[in-house]
Amino acid sequence: MPCDDTLRDRIGQAVAEGFADQVAFTQDLIRMPSLRGSEHAVQDFVFQALKRRGFAMERFAMDRAAIERHPGGAAFTPEHSDAPIVVGIHRPRAETGRSLILQAHVDVVPPGPAEMWTHPPFDPVIRGDWLHGRGGADMKAGHAANIFALDALRRLGLQPAATLYLQSVVEEESTGNGALMAHLRGYRAEAVLIPEPEDEKLVRANTGVLWFRVEVRGQPVHVREMTTGSNAIDAAYRIVAELRALEAEWNARKGAHPHFAEAEHPINLNIGRIEGGDWASSVPCWCRIDCRIALYPGERAADAARAITERVAAFARADGYLANNPPSVTFNGFHAEGYVLEPGSEAEAALARSHRAATGEPLESFMTAGYLDTRVYALYDRVPALCYGPVSRNIHGFDEAVSLASLRRITTAIALFVAEWCGLEAVADA
Repeated sequence: MPCDDTLRDRIGQAVAEGFADQVAFTQDLIRMPSLRGSEHAVQDFVFQALKRRGFAMERFAMDRAAIERHPGGAAFTPEHSDAPIVVGIHRPRAETGRSLILQAHVDVVPPGPAEMWTHPPFDPVIRGDWLHGRGGADMKAGHAANIFALDALRRLGLQPAATLYLQSVVEEESTGNGALMAHLRGYRAEAVLIPEPEDEKLVRANTGVLWFRVEVRGQPVHVREMTTGSNAIDAAYRIVAELRALEAEWNARKGAHPHFAEAEHPINLNIGRIEGGDWASSVPCWCRIDCRIALYPGERAADAARAITERVAAFARADGYLANNPPSVTFNGFHAEGYVLEPGSEAEAALARSHRAATGEPLESFMTAGYLDTRVYALYDRVPALCYGPVSRNIHGFDEAVSLASLRRITTAIALFVAEWCGLEAVADA
């Protein structure tokens, strides 16, 4: 049942009263440089924060075999994080509402050269309305919003009248295996909300994502005799051109996908990393490129991976050098499919009411051409998976920042959504 005006106002005020502490908590999260594989400290911090709040706690490792058996699981590589998944469990005194998962990830992408930042990337500086820092927008601000939305309710002597799981995951930026591990562990709810930085909009559809690596071998010689050798970097450039042709073909199919038909370029191939050669005066005998490409909802990741492998192999057979030195293609990260959030669910309607109450505006939805952990719950649990969060700028770039005014509105909307979706009851010790 939607909150009445009096309760809505009380919840908004309770969020405001705790907002300074919420910002400070978010800054504490940002100060921890939780790059891939280095999330242990921040996960311990989250574990203790939830434990102090009275959640029943579980902390568990990735089950590699279970993940790799699952069609949505990504391959493990030496870079894969071994940090734990943390879940705080709220159990009501009486189960009268609908269950909910609130989830966020703590892993962040590398900051790049520090000199390109106005302030050090892990120094959470506030300038005007903007809180800066790597991972602040994507998505430690949303993580804190989940926690402090529940704090606001508790400040009023209220708590969810349904089971609620507050999940803190890793590997969102590279494989999606963290959210999948929570699913495989058995956590289920009737709806999921993940407050990624989505400019106060609801994600209606998102792409799947594949990561892959192409490795090329060459024939090294001294550059004075380079015509007798074979340059692996040059050969890799030719493969990239062929992959660009594949990207163009996939984009040309956008008209068959309603949520993507009007997007200028929904399928993006990124050549994210290239390495090769050993010496400036030697023809390089090796080159390795790491790539990321998107796929439309409804397309199987396995089929897209096969198409890429076959395309590279066919190109190599027609190439004078590569025909006798075929490149290898391996899939070393995201192996995730996209999804469409079909309109009309009660969860979306509840979020729309909560959003309007918090912002005064109707809830908009849009397509995003990137990976989201909501895919796990949309595809494998078949429950409403809502991705909705604050206004941000420069995520994955320099001077990443989140709007504090927006963050406060989003936290209010989350608290109102929990109140409506889960229902409320008095805190036992209130």
